Amino acid sequence: MFWKEKSAAEMSDDEWESLCDGCGRCCVWKFEDEDSAEILYTDIRCHLFNDNSCRCTDYPQRTTIVPDCMDIRTFSDQQYSWLPESCAYRLLHEGKPLLAWHHLISGSKDSVHTAGISLQKKTVCGENFTEEDIIRHIIDPDQTDE
Repeated sequence: MFWKEKSAAEMSDDEWESLCDGCGRCCVWKFEDEDSAEILYTDIRCHLFNDNSCRCTDYPQRTTIVPDCMDIRTFSDQQYSWLPESCAYRLLHEGKPLLAWHHLISGSKDSVHTAGISLQKKTVCGENFTEEDIIRHIIDPDQTDE
């Protein structure tokens, strides 16, 4: 249970990467409502996101290929609000425990999918969307299928 014993800065790269639950929610288009400052999620995925596996198809090069890709390890305190409330990185940053369905607790990488947390097979490819189209694709990232 390294995540209870180490700070993010003390974690090895492998430990840090293992915190990712594979939900895919960080790989969809997001924007901030100018009036409320609320972070709004869409179901429009990054072109590197694999909708079946909920993983990036070129993770090592993602920030080069997609300059807006989030590198969570470099986040400021405020940027964590761009992650869903269920995200392990956000939970640990806020001093909260991992959720029961997280694979480091459940022992299964599929538990994020069976719990209805992931966006597996729930996204659309992000190309040629108008602003009006994007608004129709807003989702609640913390609503589960349970």
